[in-house]
Amino acid sequence: MVFDAINAATARGMDIVLIDTAGRNLPGAPHQVWLVLDATTGQNALSQAEMFHKSIGITGIILTKLDGTAKGGIVVGISRQLRIPIVFIGIGEKMDDLRPFDAKEFVDAIFA
Repeated sequence: MVFDAINAATARGMDIVLIDTAGRNLPGAPHQVWLVLDATTGQNALSQAEMFHKSIGITGIILTKLDGTAKGGIVVGISRQLRIPIVFIGIGEKMDDLRPFDAKEFVDAIFA
């Protein structure tokens, strides 16, 4: 399946291939379940995160769109209340703009 997907993507001139086996080929999968939250989302994000966590057991949070005026402060409350770590932040739209979460940098940016 992976071999065919890569061959098809290469033939079409694609740079990236996303492969989702939905756990069919990986023992113990899924190993991680990440919730991607938009930094511009307000209080509604908490209720969404609670529902997702209750249903599927989230293991980490990715916070995107931190390249604008949004600070993403709601994610701190979600992480604390649900005891889910923030694993990555997105500060732009390029591949290199997805970075590991650094708590000190994040707090400094909120109060800057």
